[in-house]
Amino acid sequence: MKSNLKYGLMLLLGLWTASATMTSCSDEPDASNYYTFTGEMVSDYLKNHADFSEFATIIQRAGMMDQMSAYGAYTCFAPTNEAINRYLTKKGLQSVSDLTDVQCDSIARTHLVNNMYTTAEMNTGVIASPNMNRRYIEVSHGLDDNDNSVVYLNRNSHIIYELQDDSVENGIMQPVCEVLESSNRMLPDVMKENPTIKLFTEAMEKTGLSSMISETYRDESYDANDYERYKYSSSGNKETATAPDTKESGFTAFVPTDKVLEEKYGITTLEGLYEKACSIYDQMYPEDKDKPGHSFENLSDDVNPLKRFIEYHILNRKMQGWNYLTPLNNICLETTLMNPVDWYETLLPRTMLKVEKLTCLRYADADQTNEIYLNRRRDADYLGASKIRGAMVQKSVENEYENQAINGWYFYVDDILAFDEQTRDIVQNCRIRMDFSTIFPEFETNGIRQNGNPKKQDPAYDTTAKYGRNYYFPDGYLKDTKITGYFIYRRPHDYYDSYEGDECNLFGNFDFTFKVPPVPYEGDWQIRLGYAAEPTRGVAQVYFDGEPQGIPLDMTKQLDHSSLLGAAWNNNYDGMSEEDKAAEYKNLKNKGYYRGAMGGYRFSTENSTQRLGNFGNQKFCLRRVLCTVHIDPKKDHYLRIRCVSTGQTEFDLDYLELVPKSVYGVSDGNSMEDPL
Repeated sequence: MKSNLKYGLMLLLGLWTASATMTSCSDEPDASNYYTFTGEMVSDYLKNHADFSEFATIIQRAGMMDQMSAYGAYTCFAPTNEAINRYLTKKGLQSVSDLTDVQCDSIARTHLVNNMYTTAEMNTGVIASPNMNRRYIEVSHGLDDNDNSVVYLNRNSHIIYELQDDSVENGIMQPVCEVLESSNRMLPDVMKENPTIKLFTEAMEKTGLSSMISETYRDESYDANDYERYKYSSSGNKETATAPDTKESGFTAFVPTDKVLEEKYGITTLEGLYEKACSIYDQMYPEDKDKPGHSFENLSDDVNPLKRFIEYHILNRKMQGWNYLTPLNNICLETTLMNPVDWYETLLPRTMLKVEKLTCLRYADADQTNEIYLNRRRDADYLGASKIRGAMVQKSVENEYENQAINGWYFYVDDILAFDEQTRDIVQNCRIRMDFSTIFPEFETNGIRQNGNPKKQDPAYDTTAKYGRNYYFPDGYLKDTKITGYFIYRRPHDYYDSYEGDECNLFGNFDFTFKVPPVPYEGDWQIRLGYAAEPTRGVAQVYFDGEPQGIPLDMTKQLDHSSLLGAAWNNNYDGMSEEDKAAEYKNLKNKGYYRGAMGGYRFSTENSTQRLGNFGNQKFCLRRVLCTVHIDPKKDHYLRIRCVSTGQTEFDLDYLELVPKSVYGVSDGNSMEDPL
């Protein structure tokens, strides 16, 4: 019999802390969602309940029963005997004994997640932590045959309502009515199984992109065991960081269906799609029109319009799921004032895609609320009759098809994507703000970004990863990046002064160089860094393409420092007159600074519901202009950040802003840039 758990996790967590090894990202659910412990482990539950004897056998043959007998924090999606028998029949097998040990291992790992999740925590999209096969379980909601509201997994199975959320000593049981399956195929192979996207898939193959995407996705030479745990202190927080578990590459494709191509553009053949691509990219790359690689007979050439067309539909990373395309759970973002937006590079060289979740009702129609759009423009600075709708991303595909592969995802979009003149000159002619975690595709692909429970702090120098993990990146792990010292990703905390809750930090005698994200067009651009100034932080010199940019950035100076606003600092921006705002804005701009983003905020303390004012009202939240430079979008450009301080050397990299002159140049008079 189930009853509410008041504080039963205390013993479990204490024992687990003493014995557990490092695990992947972790969330600690609210104890009120759990039920009383039965004294069973996952292993005991499977052995003691006859309906799960077949799955118990699979666990045993996978060599995982001892692991399920030890303390930990697991979610076990245990299929019933009936579910396993249906699975075996579908595979043409008579019994579990017909499965190989390798097959048993794969089935077992598919149904186990190394974190605890109640049904209340399973929001539409994917479960936050991958299963033990490093695949994300897709979540949707519906009714079972008895009209009970249930959680569907991978669209073809659901958690059994009468048995859901049953706690055991080392986790939580979520029995399911069908065996969960996940493909071990590469993304192009998964896409080939879906006849509704036949034309796009054919174009991927003919342009050579299918072959490129299907190449080895995991660097087998990388071994996390080669790297020791790193301990560090940041603003009084004592933390540890570890090297990533794997080094993988991945992709995310946004695919218009054959129906969309035909109904909107009359395209039914590969030749028709090529002609459409020519109409877009001959304008963007006129210098390539007469090259041999431009022709229909050379679709795999890098200058071919069709290859460029397909490349722009594919991100250079494997996202975790639909609900991870923009900031997870809208952590520390004023979503009633601004839409959560992220920017990602595509496979089309030196181009980016704008991804936006519509939460702000001022800039969305009623039927668009909480949907995700690509390359959309409708905001305070652009509300004209020619507002740009963009393409909507559908949450999933039809139940009979998979959309998650071992190295990526694909999602339907209701229109084509194009890096055309409209996208370049209007959609992306704006302040491009990128959380530092989005600059490096390895963060998403390897399950690093936004992991853990943002409401929980870790014990000092924690080794359990109970609430999540911080990571550091050995030199060579991140593409187009050189690292001396430590480059660390600090997982989200919603009570830290960090945009989207997380941040990157440099420690030690650091010297850090990375490739600047691409800008859409040639011109003068400001590159700004958003950060939190703290007494424990240091000083660094910034370089752009090898040239030093201004004086070193001192991260101990807050906005009330005498060299900035001094006594004129006002922590109530909304209460200031428009004249005072304009005067302060001009004063800070002349010194190369801006207030922190008004669109970010934090909670007061761990587990608090009390919100502090937004970052724009915090004296320690700043944006510094690293440089104002002329950028050629056809070339790669690099920022270098080199430590020039002694003692405390921590350097905060929270978010980066790429700002065109059309934005930063408007403030010469009384008009000011959008403060969000």
